[in-house]
Amino acid sequence: MAQWTNFDELASYKTLQSVKKVDIRKEMAGENGAERVKKYSVPMAEGLTYNYAAKAVDDEVLKDLCDLAKEAQLSEKFEELYNGAVINTGEKRLVLHQLCRGQLGKDVVVDGVNKREFYVEQQKRVADFANKVHSGEITNEKGEKFTQVVQIGIGGSDLGPRAMYIALENWAKKNNTLKMQARFISNVDPDDAAAVLAQTDASHALFILVSKSGTTLETLTNNAFVQDALKKDGLDPAKHMVAVTSATSPLAKSTDFLTAFYMDDYIGGRYSTSSAVGCTVLSLAFGPDVFARFLDGAAAADKAATEKDPMKNAAMLDALIGVYERNFLGYDTTAVLPYSQALSRFPAHLQQLDMESNGKSVNRFGEPISYVTGPVIFGEPGTNGQHSFYQLLHQGKTLIPLQFIGFKNSQLGVDVDIEGSTSQQKLCANVAAQIVAFACGKDDENPNKNFEGGRPSSIIIGEQLTPETLGALLAHFENKVMFQGFVWNINSFDQEGVQLGKVLAKRVLAHNTEGALTEYSKLLNI
Repeated sequence: MAQWTNFDELASYKTLQSVKKVDIRKEMAGENGAERVKKYSVPMAEGLTYNYAAKAVDDEVLKDLCDLAKEAQLSEKFEELYNGAVINTGEKRLVLHQLCRGQLGKDVVVDGVNKREFYVEQQKRVADFANKVHSGEITNEKGEKFTQVVQIGIGGSDLGPRAMYIALENWAKKNNTLKMQARFISNVDPDDAAAVLAQTDASHALFILVSKSGTTLETLTNNAFVQDALKKDGLDPAKHMVAVTSATSPLAKSTDFLTAFYMDDYIGGRYSTSSAVGCTVLSLAFGPDVFARFLDGAAAADKAATEKDPMKNAAMLDALIGVYERNFLGYDTTAVLPYSQALSRFPAHLQQLDMESNGKSVNRFGEPISYVTGPVIFGEPGTNGQHSFYQLLHQGKTLIPLQFIGFKNSQLGVDVDIEGSTSQQKLCANVAAQIVAFACGKDDENPNKNFEGGRPSSIIIGEQLTPETLGALLAHFENKVMFQGFVWNINSFDQEGVQLGKVLAKRVLAHNTEGALTEYSKLLNI
C-alpha cells in the first residue's frame, strides 16, 4: 500500500529547496528558446499537446520532480483511488468519478453493487429518457415537444455542466446536434431565477433539479421559486421536472418529478460533470451520442494519467511543475487563459475544482501542515484578457504563472481574411506572442515601456474544440488537481470550508444570532 507522508518530510522536498533556479528569460531567448519549445512537450489524449517550454524548469529540475513523483508514489495512489480505496478520508468515502468514464482497474463493489455498472445504468436511463424527449414520446401536458432544458443547481451542479454546455453549444449548432437549448439557475439571488424564467418558454421547458442530498438550501429555494412560477402559468410542475439526486435522498421517490436519475456519495460535486449531473442536461441538450463522445475523451485522458513516467504523463507533469512553482518559487496564483471563446466559463469551473479541492491547511488525517497548498485560480478567455488584467501580468510586481489553452482551428469554420490573415490566425498569433512576451520581456530606456520578462507559462494545444477534446481537457485538470493533492498529502475530495457560512446563514434566517451577526442581519433587513 502507498505511504501517506507530509510533503516536507520527503527527501525530494529538501532537494527541491536547493535546486538551481532557472532564468526563463535567458532560456527562452533566441535559438535556445526554439529548441526548448521542441523539447519540452508531452502528447496528451485526443491529439492535445502540453508544452511547458516557458516554465522555469530545466533537465535538473525535471529530474528532481520525477524523483518527487516516485517518492510520493503518485502512480500508486492513483491506482489505489481507481481501485476503490477510501481516498476521501474526511468523509470516509471512495472517490469514483473516473468510473463514470471507464474502468481503469478492478471491479469496485460497494454493498454488493458494482459501481461501474451502476453509473453505466444511469447513463443508459438518461439516454433513453433524452431520446424519448427528442422523439416526442415524452411531452408536456398538451402533447407538445419540450424544446428547452433548465438546470437548477449550485457549485459543482452548475459550474462544470454550464461550462461544458457553453463550450459545445455552437459546435452542436454547426453539426446539427443541438436538440434543446439549455439554461442554468444557480444563485439563490431571486434575480437569477427570474431572469432565466423570463427568457424561457416554461410550457415547453424541462427543469432538472440537482441536489445529491436533496437538502441544499439554495437549490431547494430556487426549486420552490420555479415551481411557484410554473403554477402561476397554469402548469403542473411534476410534469416539467426531473431530479438528479442520490437514491436515498428525499427527492428520489418524490411524486414532484417525472423521474429521478441517481448519483452517489463517491462523486464530489466539482467532479460530477461526468455523472448524471452533467449527463442529464448535456444529453438532453446535445443528444446522448455527443455526451458519450465527451466521456470517451475524458476516459482517454484518465488512461494517459496512469502512465508511471511523469515525462510521458501530462497531468502528472503539469501537477509537479505547479507544485514546484507554489512551494519553491513562491507563486501563489495561476491564471487560466483559454484562447477560445467557447471556453469562456472553463476558468470558473477550474476555480472551484482547484480551490475547493486543494485549499487546505491540514493533511488528510486532519493534522496541521506547515507548507502552502493550492493556488488562487482566475482567468478569462483571450484576447479579452489582454485588454483587461494582462497589464498586471506583464508589469506588476506579482509574478503569476499562466496556463494557456489554444486550438489551431475554430469550432465553426467561419472566418474572414483581413490584412493577409484570418481571425483564427490572429487569435493564435496573439497567444504565441503572449507566451514569448511574458517569458522574454523587452528592455526599454523608458521605465513605463520596460518589460522584465521571466513570467512562466505553459500551453495546451489542440486541433479543434470537440466533445472528445473537451472531455480530455476536463479530465486532465481533474487529474492534475488530484496529483497535487497527493503530493501535499491533503484530502482533495471534501470541502468543509463551504459549510460554516451555510450553518450561520440558517441561524440568521431562524433569528438565532448574537454579536456581529445580529448587527449585519439588521443592516441587511433580515
